[in-house]
Amino acid sequence: MDFVVIASRFLTTFILSFLFGIERQYSHKPIGFGTYTFVAIGSCSLAIIAVALGLEHSIPILSAIVTGIGFLGAGALIKTNDKIFGLTSAASIWAFAIFGLTIGIGEYVIGLMLYLLVWIVVISDRFLERYGIGSYQKKVTIQTQKIVNIKEVIAAAGIRKYKLLDIDIDKAHKKMTFHLYVEGKKEDINTIPDKIINQDWFEDVKIE
Repeated sequence: MDFVVIASRFLTTFILSFLFGIERQYSHKPIGFGTYTFVAIGSCSLAIIAVALGLEHSIPILSAIVTGIGFLGAGALIKTNDKIFGLTSAASIWAFAIFGLTIGIGEYVIGLMLYLLVWIVVISDRFLERYGIGSYQKKVTIQTQKIVNIKEVIAAAGIRKYKLLDIDIDKAHKKMTFHLYVEGKKEDINTIPDKIINQDWFEDVKIE
């Protein structure tokens, strides 16, 4: 295979996967730019090898890429109690393996269409999250410096939809820690610290 052809496939895969990975890292997702780039160019290289070997040897190699990446995607899943996070990241890393594969075998149109559709999904997801449409949740941990009723904490924080995970009570020091999932608009959840910081019972808050 011609060097220019190989270089163009690698360069296309690298640049596009790197840009997408940067956005994922900026959004603090479980999988960052390095993983997306490695998966895409690794799949691309195996696809190039498969094409060079011919049809007889290419099918097992190409199918192994799609199957094997599933295990990597599973590592992006985070299970906390009955909630699983990272499904979008797991699915997108699988899609990027296929993206690298399609560019590697020279199917630029299919690869670029896949790349465009992935971006459309991600942008749409961010739009929905911004306006609190769908099941967007953040884990919020609130610590108090005195014994306080959970209803008072929820009211002060302006939380409407939530699920209480557990409450830790330090009776000796008269402190409490509330662990809960809060559902709603991203900006509303992020303003929780501003709403409770001046409360006389407030000690610390963490949003994950």
